[in-house]
Amino acid sequence: MVTINLLYLRGTYIAEIIAHEVILNTVEDALALMSDCIYQGVRRLIISERNISPSFFDLKGPLAAEVLQKMVAYNVKLAIVGDYARHTSKSFLDFIAEHNKTGNISFVGSLTEAKEELTR
Repeated sequence: MVTINLLYLRGTYIAEIIAHEVILNTVEDALALMSDCIYQGVRRLIISERNISPSFFDLKGPLAAEVLQKMVAYNVKLAIVGDYARHTSKSFLDFIAEHNKTGNISFVGSLTEAKEELTR
């Protein structure tokens, strides 16, 4: 079951996605989630790393690039909350750093950081 918790912070609506399982396995899952949020007038999303398929974090596959491309195309900002210390691959760390610079997609360590990023 997925719950979309709508937050209103600093004049900005944010959708906090709450689930107890992986809900983002495909690009279609991401599009459905974005559509639900956009329908509610929200274009800023927070989701936990644990709700995203591990294949997203394997940069050899297309999932991360395709999902992030859709987010940018639909002008949706996304903060992914997780523990990235265990990821030691230079390519993954470069990927995170590059996306954190753009402001559209943020990889953060806490819900508080996610809220800060999405209300800038």
